[in-house]
Amino acid sequence: MPKNKSFPRLPGFRDFAPEALAEREHVFRSWRRVARRYGFQEYDGPPLEPLELYREKSGDEIVGQLYAFVDKGGREVALRPEMTPSLARMLGERSRAMAKPIRWFSIPQLFRYERQQRGRLREHFQLNVDILGEPRTGADAEVLAVAVDALRELGLGPDDFVARVSDRRLLSAVLAALGVPADRMAATFSDIDKYERVGVDATRERLRASAGLAGRRVDSLLEILDGSGLDVVEELLGEREAVGASLDELQRYRADLTAMGLAPFLRFDLRIVRGLAYYTGIVFELFDRKGKLRAICGGGRYDQLLQRVGGEPLAAVGFGMGDVVLTELLRDRGLLPDVAPSMDWFIASVSPAQRLLGREIAHVLREAGSTVAYALEQRPVRKQLAMAARQGARKVILLGPEETARGVAVIRDMTHGTQHEVSLADLRLGSLAS
Repeated sequence: MPKNKSFPRLPGFRDFAPEALAEREHVFRSWRRVARRYGFQEYDGPPLEPLELYREKSGDEIVGQLYAFVDKGGREVALRPEMTPSLARMLGERSRAMAKPIRWFSIPQLFRYERQQRGRLREHFQLNVDILGEPRTGADAEVLAVAVDALRELGLGPDDFVARVSDRRLLSAVLAALGVPADRMAATFSDIDKYERVGVDATRERLRASAGLAGRRVDSLLEILDGSGLDVVEELLGEREAVGASLDELQRYRADLTAMGLAPFLRFDLRIVRGLAYYTGIVFELFDRKGKLRAICGGGRYDQLLQRVGGEPLAAVGFGMGDVVLTELLRDRGLLPDVAPSMDWFIASVSPAQRLLGREIAHVLREAGSTVAYALEQRPVRKQLAMAARQGARKVILLGPEETARGVAVIRDMTHGTQHEVSLADLRLGSLAS
């Protein structure tokens, strides 16, 4: 092989050197703490699944976005692009025997062959949180509360992000009340989903074409979409039975979140549609308040998915929160932790005669729970102290021939520059472990 041969990282993938991995683990630990506080159990599944699983959920068009291939057994398979189909497959095999509601979470690595842009790579990790077996809005509120608290745990507050909430049932009822035919609902949803990208004038024209709306009706719909709340819907269409029933559900949802103290994060906004067709009720997305990033999180109710992959008809609600956008937001806000190397002790031997004594003390300290390093081969003391500083050691144990002959070692505090002697007997007992 030529000596100058190089192997660049694949586009859209990341390396996790120790500093980057420490940032990632900081996020993961926060996610796990919050999910477990809410009583969720962690699960995982295989990174490779049958391609048909994703076709069933999202249609044939999903195939172009996947890392899909035929394996050596002739099976069509794909690296998982999301976790919900795997969850549905797993529970389809066992949910009938499980107590309800089921509260599960996972942090899988996911893969999609997509165009790279800020906040979107071809792989990412994602917090998935789902409640299954509870059809009422208490589960919807609980899931959103987990998403909000997962960000609060990382130091983000109501000035940093907002949860924009809608309900596909309410939007369907509003469109029906305004005269949109059933066979044009899907196209109208698509136009509303694009509203913020194309603007009000283009949306007005799209709604006239796809929904057949004109005059006062299209003005009413745009007023509702721009109102970003439930009051405008109540004022214009609240007397319609289907609209009123959906509004009542959302009021209960809001009451739960308000009781938890999370109202400052909540905004009702019927422009939030969620492009995936399997959503059946309340949907939401979390965005940074400055509007500079893609959605941090998205989810909602999907009551029919388990049945579509062979399971029981089981109500379900959940979300996915990716690590790429979130890490960018934390970096923008200065909320990522200091990931400089650090350790409790560095053991420096003045001469080779103290080498084995240093190993003995290091092992005692490690067994007591301390982090300890030393030079693997003999080096001058000044170089060993430089190594200690580079590795962030808080204290150094200096083992010299004169001191060890007296049964002591020197402890140097690397922060304050002070030092004192301790007995080797205490070190061998591990009584100085941090």
